[in-house]
Amino acid sequence: MAAATALAFLVALEITARHYGLPGPITTQAREVVFAPKSGFLLYAGMALMMVVLTWRQRFIAFGAAVGIDLVFWVVRWATGNEVTEGHPFGNGALWVLIGCAVIAVTRRTGRERTLLLKGVGLGLLLVTGRKTGDTWLLITSKTRPMVLDQYVATADHALGNPSWVVGRIVTASGPVGFNVLEIVYGQLAVAAVVVALYQLRHVAAERRFPRHHLVRTFLVIGLVGPAIYMIFPVVGPVFAYGTGAEHWASVSLWPEQPPLTGGGHWEVADLWPRTPSPLGPPHHMAFDGFTPRNCMPSLHTAWATAIFIHSRKGPRTLQFAGAFWLVATLTATLGFGYHYGADLIAGVVFTLTIETALRTYDRGWDRSGIRLVAYGTTVFTALLLSYRWLPEEMAGHPWVAGPLLLLAMASVIYGYVQTVARWEPAPVSTPQREPQPELI
Repeated sequence: MAAATALAFLVALEITARHYGLPGPITTQAREVVFAPKSGFLLYAGMALMMVVLTWRQRFIAFGAAVGIDLVFWVVRWATGNEVTEGHPFGNGALWVLIGCAVIAVTRRTGRERTLLLKGVGLGLLLVTGRKTGDTWLLITSKTRPMVLDQYVATADHALGNPSWVVGRIVTASGPVGFNVLEIVYGQLAVAAVVVALYQLRHVAAERRFPRHHLVRTFLVIGLVGPAIYMIFPVVGPVFAYGTGAEHWASVSLWPEQPPLTGGGHWEVADLWPRTPSPLGPPHHMAFDGFTPRNCMPSLHTAWATAIFIHSRKGPRTLQFAGAFWLVATLTATLGFGYHYGADLIAGVVFTLTIETALRTYDRGWDRSGIRLVAYGTTVFTALLLSYRWLPEEMAGHPWVAGPLLLLAMASVIYGYVQTVARWEPAPVSTPQREPQPELI
């Protein structure tokens, strides 16, 4: 049933994209069987997820096959003069291995072994297809939402002290080193999620079953639900609405040859970001170009980084540190690059905790405390969007009231999540200590 629903959703998204003259997720994924993929790292990450169901011998064979296929593709492209100008020159091999394992599962496996291998392949392909689905969603938002609400969010952000402008000046001052380190963290968020997921799924091959809940579930649901809110609350971000877009970072990026980020130019309100905060005044809907994604509210990078942080808490100390680092670096990048307002980040945290609670509540048979927290998180998230849209001037006019209230609303959801999940965790079993015995002489 779930597979049929997912397939129907992909087909509907493909049809919608074609209606606007855009390639859909099925088309873009099929192209990567032969053409250079947009992200080879993501394809190898998807293959790594699939390999949790394999034995170590099978893993080495799968990885070797993927690398070998990529080498063949590289030689053919070199011999025919087809230089890769967009995307990565590797990753096709990983996709071929995923497809090959699916064929093996159908033709050479039976019973539980077939189901387990198909689940592994499905998990890997879902990660990759989820990325393609998100890209298509972003294109659709730019075509269907000509008016954006940036002036409303920018006005409300005065209550938080205009954090994007503040952090933007810091990142700009850090030069090429600061920007490119943050860019790597920001761009490889899915790979970081796979690292945490691999730790959570490390026993699948031995136990021959998947755990009830893991990070990939939360990651995919965030990517599925989030873009729908973009359609309701379209926002492009301060670097586009109040700055020069990609041109601001062109001189410090290590990859200037890549297609620039869309936006900027004559569409911005004024060239203000990150030097001068947005002017206060009655906000209005504003027209924007037809290619910049309206992907700010909520900040899904913040949502995904928060999910990584949550799921890394039960790992070893190194994984906990990495999860905390990725969260802090992602928050810094989302603000410092000018991709998001502070209000977006608050909404993103509430959004993630609500989804995480909903998934865990479902696993527990709709536990009553979980249902209450989901309802509360949904209410807070809705209230945030309504306040950004209908009360931005009041918020900007009373920053010492509105700012703490926004942070308090987010903190209340965090507190509720921590308390609820703590009650669900099994109580630690104390080992009785033996009483000291007198030495025998």
